[in-house]
Amino acid sequence: MASTLLVVDNLSDWNPYYPSEQVVSFEAYLAMEQTDPDQRVRVINLCSSYSYLSDGYYCSLLAEARSHHVIPSVKIINDLGKNALYRLQLEDLNQPLARAFKHQHKDGEYRLYSYFGTTPEPAFQELARLLFERFACPILEITLRLEQQWQITDLKAVSPGHLDDVMQTLFAEALDRFSKKVWRKSRTRKNARFDLAILINPAEALPPSNRGALKKFISVGRQMGVDVELITQNHYGRLPEFDGLFIRETTAIDHHTYRFAKKAEAEGLVVIDDPTSILRCANKVYLADLFRTHKVPSPKTWILHKGNTEHLDKLEAIAGFPVVVKVPDGSFSRGIVKVNNRAELETKVGELFEQSALLLAQEFLYTDFDWRIGIFNHKALYACRYFMVKNHWQIYRHGANRTDSGNFATLPTFEVPKPVLDAALKATQPIGNGLYGVDVKEINGKGYVIEVNDNPSIDSGVEDKYLGEELYRAIIGELLRRMENRSKGLD
Repeated sequence: MASTLLVVDNLSDWNPYYPSEQVVSFEAYLAMEQTDPDQRVRVINLCSSYSYLSDGYYCSLLAEARSHHVIPSVKIINDLGKNALYRLQLEDLNQPLARAFKHQHKDGEYRLYSYFGTTPEPAFQELARLLFERFACPILEITLRLEQQWQITDLKAVSPGHLDDVMQTLFAEALDRFSKKVWRKSRTRKNARFDLAILINPAEALPPSNRGALKKFISVGRQMGVDVELITQNHYGRLPEFDGLFIRETTAIDHHTYRFAKKAEAEGLVVIDDPTSILRCANKVYLADLFRTHKVPSPKTWILHKGNTEHLDKLEAIAGFPVVVKVPDGSFSRGIVKVNNRAELETKVGELFEQSALLLAQEFLYTDFDWRIGIFNHKALYACRYFMVKNHWQIYRHGANRTDSGNFATLPTFEVPKPVLDAALKATQPIGNGLYGVDVKEINGKGYVIEVNDNPSIDSGVEDKYLGEELYRAIIGELLRRMENRSKGLD
C-alpha cells in the first residue's frame, strides 16, 4: 500500500491548508528512519526552493536514494534550472499552443500557473497536462510570449509559499484531486496490501473491458486485498502512488497508453500491458517475422513496400485472389481489407499506403469463427469463439454510424482443440509473460495464428461466461503475485 508524504521547510508553511499527518518538515524527513521495504512511499516536495544544494534539492535527492518516488525528481529540478535543457522538450508543443490561443485575445507576454497538471483556464488545460507529463512539478509557472507565434519562453517550479490566497485554494483543490490519500482520515483508509490502477477511457467506443467487467475487477480486488482504482490519461502524474498498472484502454505506440506503460515501468510498478508487449504486438509486420522465425503456424504472409509494384506482381502470382491486406497497427478489424482482383488491390493498397510505408498481405482463410485464447503468464485462461458478422468475412463490420459484431461462444480451455491451444501458446512464448489474446483460425484440424493482441477484450457476459468471477480472480491473483514479488525484490 503506497503512502504519501508532503515535505515542507517548516510545518508552519502548511498553516494555510487543511492539517494532515502526512505533512512533515524537511528536518523530520532528513532524520527519518529507513521505511519498511515493502511499503511504497511517495514524496511531494513542497520546499520553498529547488535551487542546487538547497533543502528542496536535497529532499528530492534523498528521496531517490531511499527509493521513494518523488516529485519533482532531481532530473526535473536540473532540467528546469537550465533553459537549454527544458527547451529541447518543448519543440513539439506548437499545435497545443495554437489551440490554446485560438479564441484568446492576449498580446505580448502571458503567465500561466499549472497545479499538478491542471489550470483554472480551460483553454490551457491540454498544455498544462502535456507539460506536467514532461515536468512533473506540484506548481509550474509557465511564461508564454508572442513572437512570430506563441512560444513557451520560461518554465519555473514554484513553492506554495509564493501563492496568494486565490492561488492557494487552486493548489489545495488540485492536490486534493491529484492525491486524495493526503486528505483521507486514517480511520477511513482501506485495509489493502497493494494499490492497482486500471487505466480506462470512458469515451472509448470499443473498450477492452465493459463497465460490468471493471466493477468485477474492483470487487474481486477488494476481496483479495488489492485497492483497485480507475484512472484516465489525466492521472499520469499519480502513477507513483500505485503498485501496479493494468491498462484497459486500447493501446498504441504513438499514444498515451504506451507513455503510461513506460512511465509505470520506470517507476517500478507491475505493468500489464508492459511496454515491450505493446511494442511487439502493436505491429503486424513484426509479428509476421516473429512467427516465421519461431515457426508459429500462421497464414502465408507477404510484406508490401510503398512504391514497389514488383511486390504486387509477386503477390498476384503467388497468392492469387482473394487476399487480405492489412495496416500493421490496425485493431478491431480496422485497416483490414479483402481484395478480389488486381484493380482492387492497387486501389486499396494505394489508400492504405497513406497510413504506413509497409503493409501486410495474407492468404485469405475463411472460417465461420475465430478462436480467441486468453493467455496470462504462459497459461491459457479462457477460450471464446468469435463468429463472423452475418454476410461478412470479419468479426466486426464498421459502418458510417455503427459497428456490428458477430456472436460468440465461451468454452472451457480443455474443450479447445489441442492444435489451436498449442499454436496460441507457442505464439506468445517469444513475446513475453503478459496478458494476451491470441486469434487462431482452425482449418482441417490445424491452428493458424492470425495475430496476438496485447490488450485482449475481457467483457462481463462474454469472456467470463464460463469462468465467471474466477477469471477476474485469476488475473488479479497474478498481478498480486507479481506485486508481492516485486515488493520483496524477487522479480
